[in-house]
Amino acid sequence: MQKVKNIGLVAHDARKRDILDWVRFNAERLARHNMVCTGTTGTLLMEMFAREFPKLSPRITLLKSGPLGGDQQMGARIVDGRLDVLIFLTDPMTTQPHDVDVKALVRLCTVYNTVIACNRASADFVISSPLFDHVYTPVLNDYTEYLQRKTEV
Repeated sequence: MQKVKNIGLVAHDARKRDILDWVRFNAERLARHNMVCTGTTGTLLMEMFAREFPKLSPRITLLKSGPLGGDQQMGARIVDGRLDVLIFLTDPMTTQPHDVDVKALVRLCTVYNTVIACNRASADFVISSPLFDHVYTPVLNDYTEYLQRKTEV
């Protein structure tokens, strides 16, 4: 991970206000990094930055809305090593039509040792870590044995 991180920001509908509040509180720090957002979340964040922080110039990349493939686009960035942190504020009280996509993102973060936060407390710990603004080399999982077993079958 480079000093400037690629941060994925996603929030279920019931958590949009939470992610806006969290980004607002951390706006100056986040504006120094690259943000990648699913459609609705990213649009709300861009509007908030323009309205409340016009002097900041955040780099926000918009993906599709989560249910329309944005979650898969985010997952591809994890697999390709183009995402360092995923802040995904999930709604545990509502069944999501794309629940399998959410589970896939959590799984990919585990497989590729990508930082993930699914609630504000963990997001606060991530952004307040001394490692957040520095170069960091995560330990990558070695799946050589797993791949060899699969090819022997």
